Amino acid sequence: MTGSAEWRSRLRTAPDRDAFLMAWSGLPGPRGNLELLQVAADEAGETELRRWTAIGPDAAPTNTPGEFLAACGVVGLGRFVVEGRTAVLEELRVHARDPRWRVREAVAMALQRIGAADMDRLLSLTGGWVHDDRLVQRALAAGLCEPALLRRAEHARATLLALDSITGTVAGATDRASDAFRALRQALGYCWSVAVAASPQEGTALLEGWATSADADVRWIVRENLRKARLARAAPDWTARWRTRLELA
Repeated sequence: MTGSAEWRSRLRTAPDRDAFLMAWSGLPGPRGNLELLQVAADEAGETELRRWTAIGPDAAPTNTPGEFLAACGVVGLGRFVVEGRTAVLEELRVHARDPRWRVREAVAMALQRIGAADMDRLLSLTGGWVHDDRLVQRALAAGLCEPALLRRAEHARATLLALDSITGTVAGATDRASDAFRALRQALGYCWSVAVAASPQEGTALLEGWATSADADVRWIVRENLRKARLARAAPDWTARWRTRLELA
C-alpha cells in the first residue's frame, strides 16, 4: 500500500498532474484513493483547485476519474477557510448539493480540515447549516462527526445539539421520497453514534429522547446507531437495554 509521503512525492514529480490523479484515483470502483485525494488537496495551487471544482457532473459523472478531480478541489477549498477566507464556506455549501456523492463527501472532508484547525470556528461558521436543505444538513452532520474533532466536551456537546436539531427536522418530514432526504437519513444512521461515543452521558440522554418517536424514519435512525460497535463500547449497559427494548438482534 502506498503511503501519503510517497503519493506526495509522485504527485510533485508528475509531468501531468491531472492525468496522474485520474489514473490513480481508484475510479471507477467502490472506493476512491482517499490518501491521494488528501495529498492533492494539500499540494494544489488555487488555480488548480478552482479548475477542479469547476468540473461538473455533465463532464465528470459519478464514479469516474473526473469526479475524483472535482472532489480533490472541493477538499482543498477547506484550506482557504483555515487561512481566513470565510466567504469560501458559501462555495462549500453549494458543493454540498452536488448530485455526485463523492463530491458531497468531499465537502464533509473540507469541513473536517477546518475543524482540525479550529473547531470553535467551524461550529460558529456553520451554525446556519442546521436549518438549511437536506444535503447541506448532511454535509454538516458528516463533517462534525469525526472522533478527532470531538475530544473536548464542549465540541461534543455542540455537535450533539446540531444532530438533535437536524433530527427534529426529520420528524414529520414531507420530502421522504427524495434522494436528498435519504442521504441525510443514511448519515444520521451513523453520525449519532460518533457523537454519543464522545460524550456518552449527554449523548445517550438526547438519543433516548428520539428512541420512541412516532416517526418511522427517526426510529430507524436510532436503531441504526444502536447497531454500531462504537456505541456499545461507549455506553454498553444503555445500548444493551435499548437494543432489547427495540428488539434488535
